[in-house]
Amino acid sequence: MSGEIFDRVPVALGARSYDVLIGPGLLADAATHLAPLLARPRVAVICDETVAGLHLEALRAALARAGVEMKALALPPGEATKGWAQFSRTVEWLLEAQVERRDLVLGLGGGVIGDLAGFAAAVLRRGVRFVQLPTSLLAQVDSSVGGKTGINTAQGKNLVGAFHQPTLVLADTGLLDTLPARDFLAGYGEVVKYGLLGDAGFFEWLERNGPALAAGDAAARQHAVRRSVEMKAGIVARDEFETGERALLNLGHTFCHALEAATGYSGARLLHGEGVAIGCALAFDLSARMGLCTQETPSRVRAHLRGMGMKADLADIPGDLPGAEALVALMAQDKKVIDGRLRFVLARDIGAAFVCDTVPGDLLRGLLEDALAAR
Repeated sequence: MSGEIFDRVPVALGARSYDVLIGPGLLADAATHLAPLLARPRVAVICDETVAGLHLEALRAALARAGVEMKALALPPGEATKGWAQFSRTVEWLLEAQVERRDLVLGLGGGVIGDLAGFAAAVLRRGVRFVQLPTSLLAQVDSSVGGKTGINTAQGKNLVGAFHQPTLVLADTGLLDTLPARDFLAGYGEVVKYGLLGDAGFFEWLERNGPALAAGDAAARQHAVRRSVEMKAGIVARDEFETGERALLNLGHTFCHALEAATGYSGARLLHGEGVAIGCALAFDLSARMGLCTQETPSRVRAHLRGMGMKADLADIPGDLPGAEALVALMAQDKKVIDGRLRFVLARDIGAAFVCDTVPGDLLRGLLEDALAAR
């Protein structure tokens, strides 16, 4: 492919297996990878207006060179798009575009677009194939892989959705150069998560190479995306429907989803990856308070986040937040709750995470009260 080098990470799910291709230049060479999947020379692309302005015409030109027709729908950018209104609009548009079951729906964008486009493909004609073309770091390392699709509701995040695996993921790392610094660092929150939950060596690598990665080092970025995807692909292959090990991927997310709800899913106040980073720091704080890890461990986690210029505490979220009891109530709406018991991913050390549903309520409220008092 035009002299470029890319990595291929398989997601082994039997008949639903697919590859994640990682490297620069993949968008320009998209037709090479998509053509073998097409029953007829046409695709339907879902993106947002920001991504459309940056990448849509390049994709159109790449497909046109191979004689592939492209229809596209550009939605408003932001987390608020991931709801009933834009989901309904997307499904209606796909029907009006006469997308058939054997066609391909392409999700071109970040996690919001990937989740929404995937869910639309899952329900359209009871299941249409789709391809993820993630353009953000967060989407490349996390949301584009594993088949979780869905939308947010007033009751909480990702409470309506479906497991619908993509047919292919094209993670063009060259597109990361177009990300604003804040969005890149938000995605880095998910990268750090992988080291924290199961690979201490990767976390150490990030401590050494994180600044270069953020500064634009292409090789470092490709390595970080590949290692993150390798870890997620392995976990998904062993636990596709999150009945066990896959829950580890939710490190930081119980806190994160409550904070996102508390801030009204406002990207101006809190991006998802920022919430994950804060949530990871809080999860390690909680682990230390429960005597599971040393007091120094959360300090090391927070030191790395701070060193990267990232949000790491509730104090870093602008505007008002509800009290500890209200935050706990928001956590109770999380889809990971089982029999009314909150489930957290805690850690005995960096790289040694586990799922716990026996966190004492007074200890959790005390942690949140202290974090809120520090604002």
